[in-house]
Amino acid sequence: MAFDRQKFVEAVKEAKARAKPRNFTQTVEVAVNLKDIDLRKPENRFKLEVVLPHGRGKEPKIAVIADGAVAEAAKKLGLDVISGEQLEELAKSPREARKLAKNYDFFLAAAPLMPKIGRYLGRYLGPRNKMPQVVPPTMTNLEPIVARLKRTVRLQLKNNPVVHARIGTEDMDDEKLAENAEAVLNAIINKLERGENQVKSVYVKTTMGPAVKVER
Repeated sequence: MAFDRQKFVEAVKEAKARAKPRNFTQTVEVAVNLKDIDLRKPENRFKLEVVLPHGRGKEPKIAVIADGAVAEAAKKLGLDVISGEQLEELAKSPREARKLAKNYDFFLAAAPLMPKIGRYLGRYLGPRNKMPQVVPPTMTNLEPIVARLKRTVRLQLKNNPVVHARIGTEDMDDEKLAENAEAVLNAIINKLERGENQVKSVYVKTTMGPAVKVER
């Protein structure tokens, strides 16, 4: 039996209602539990980018690793820029490299620097599913890419049969959060060999609140 929009709306409402007030705006997340999937087989694992129809609720932190034209384009948008020279310095400080990987949601990188990024930062960015999106070294307008990233969430199915994703923040409209959750679920279903038949259950929760099951 398929999930319908109203069931998502009801789960979102309940998750919000059951969340204790906090002194910060909590994230709303969806967890999709899968069944009948052998994750020992690499072909069953996946990474996905989903553009949420109503955005993330809070803008992600984006850093650009580049020199020249790309660096200048990034600065015009007020983005943090890491130069090739700074990249070399990061190679000497694992602590700073880990901090960088943790502090940003997305990275863009000029193509010529990708070999160095792989060598110096790959071990920190790869496991977090944060390897940079590559752009040409002559690109002078990053605005369309940045606008898309601000509405994007990255999903990963790796060792455990569950996919977690941010779908917004608790101050967003219930219907909009439900649509975002549906977009995530549909993207996952499209990657599964037997589609919705491999979805065991779906839950919605706030950062600190209890998980609420989305009924079918």
